[in-house]
Amino acid sequence: MERIELDIPGVYLFKPRVFTDDRGFFFESYRQVEFSEMGVTHAFVQDNHSRSARGTIRALHYQLVFPQAKLCRVVHGEVFDVAVDIRVGSPSFGRWVGAILSAENKQQLYIPEGFAHGFSVLSESAEFLYKCSEYYHAEDDHGIAWNDPSLHIDWHLQDPILSAKDRLYPRLDRTPKELLPSYR
Repeated sequence: MERIELDIPGVYLFKPRVFTDDRGFFFESYRQVEFSEMGVTHAFVQDNHSRSARGTIRALHYQLVFPQAKLCRVVHGEVFDVAVDIRVGSPSFGRWVGAILSAENKQQLYIPEGFAHGFSVLSESAEFLYKCSEYYHAEDDHGIAWNDPSLHIDWHLQDPILSAKDRLYPRLDRTPKELLPSYR
């Protein structure tokens, strides 16, 4: 497994060693000891799996009281996966990084606690899997506007399909500081 450091410290792209032959392929998608040696020390407690149509944006979500670190990958299709630093006091507050995750490249994006997370579907459909370091708590579900002009996120698509909830999230600069995580 190779760890690739992205432009925001703590957010990593992981590229697995894939073994292929005439039968297909094999790779270890998660091995705790190996990830731990590369800085991912969370105990993951929940796995999520979604399927979305081309043009869907699921974004930008986070939990405040029960923050989640996430390890994300795609098993069918292709997405543009995004992490936004929303930690008040962070040197990279308001900056984002993104990566193309696909069934073909088998790469994984690690997003630490304190980040808002989202993705856009670039293929006909995509199946997106992610491990979480904390359980989902509906009462702690928060978000930032996917199209916040101060973030300038290029989602790589036009006319997105959004949930009603995702259409209503406020811009980052209009989110009360007490509803944002703090940088430690």
